[in-house]
Amino acid sequence: MENIHLPLMPERTKKPRTNGVVMVMDKGLSIREAEDFISVSGDLTDFVKLGFGTSVVTPNVKEKIKLYQEANIKVYLGGTLFEAFMIRNMEDEYRQFIDGLGIDTIEISDGSMRIDHAKKCEVIRNFSKNYTVLSEVGAKEAGILIAPARWIEMMETELAAGAFKVIAEARESGTVGIYRPSGKAHTVLINKILSKIAIDQILWEAPLKSQQAWFINHFGANVNLGNISPNDIIPLETLRLGLRGDTFFRFLPDECKKYKLE
Repeated sequence: MENIHLPLMPERTKKPRTNGVVMVMDKGLSIREAEDFISVSGDLTDFVKLGFGTSVVTPNVKEKIKLYQEANIKVYLGGTLFEAFMIRNMEDEYRQFIDGLGIDTIEISDGSMRIDHAKKCEVIRNFSKNYTVLSEVGAKEAGILIAPARWIEMMETELAAGAFKVIAEARESGTVGIYRPSGKAHTVLINKILSKIAIDQILWEAPLKSQQAWFINHFGANVNLGNISPNDIIPLETLRLGLRGDTFFRFLPDECKKYKLE
């Protein structure tokens, strides 16, 4: 950020951090694109997820992972790839695969296939001994409804099993899990989750600007957000600082709100 003092802007956390975390979805950036992204947004990014199974088919993926890590960004592979190994009973092979890529972070999910929850927690416990574990809660398919009490139970047990954060599923479309099919936040579900789970322990997938603004307006500048497009990191930071119309009045005192456009 440029060295400018603008009063009443919220204070942002700095890396390494446990709140205000940003996770970027890389769906197949080239080496050059990754370098450009790092030059502009590396200081603002905590995690890069190589989405779904893209790491298997992306050229020079090991070199790209190293670039991110040298920029102090943790890299992990999409949970769908973990599930692709899991359904084939290849958990050990998955460990070997990520070790071969030099990755120390893993997403454990069950969004595409059914995994017994006790088994999922066992996997989290095993991997958390040697890796930073992000566990994802919520189905990727529209129409699969999970009761709020079940969301809470799964999040609590997965955190207890060793997950660094639990990811609230939204998919890259932002239309399932914690969102309605319209893309609007499922406020009842989110509020019930937060009645039991500390907000800093949750990484909310929020691929759309309207979703990012909703979370910032409700929970402040340092809410954890993920599935952000590489081109949206700078715009997201302006949302967090109240430098964009959607959050312009969020951090200003009440006397300023008389200037709101009607």
